[in-house]
Amino acid sequence: MPRRVPVGSPLQLLLLACSFALAGYAGVRLLAGDWLGVALWFAGAAVLHDLVLLPLYGTADRAAVRGLDAAGHREWTPYVRVPAMLSGLLLLIWFPLIAGLVDERYRSATGRSTDGFLARWLLITAVLFGGSALLLALRLRRAAKHRPPAAH
Repeated sequence: MPRRVPVGSPLQLLLLACSFALAGYAGVRLLAGDWLGVALWFAGAAVLHDLVLLPLYGTADRAAVRGLDAAGHREWTPYVRVPAMLSGLLLLIWFPLIAGLVDERYRSATGRSTDGFLARWLLITAVLFGGSALLLALRLRRAAKHRPPAAH
């Protein structure tokens, strides 16, 4: 007896078809102007991510886990990992503006300077890590309240 292929509900199939249609439309519009440049950008981004960035942040994550594990606080890993990932993602997205690499192009397109991007990224990073540290402190405080007193 042949196995039945699992198919979702009609609504799921409709949403999937719509998402493919939207992605196809966006792809056609994106590639209409400079398809070679866009294709090279996608290929370069994939190579940069797979060969440079993935080993880099994989190594950084392993070092953080080992450091927290050596200190006896492996459960603190998410409180470092999440803000670092969000900060890194913001840096990756806004790097040309944060580094000031496209100052003239940005100024001609918007009439604004790229001067504040580095300071704002650093501020957002500080808030992310500060919020994470606050959540960790609250978690540790709550755990200490619920811990039974040690017998002497």
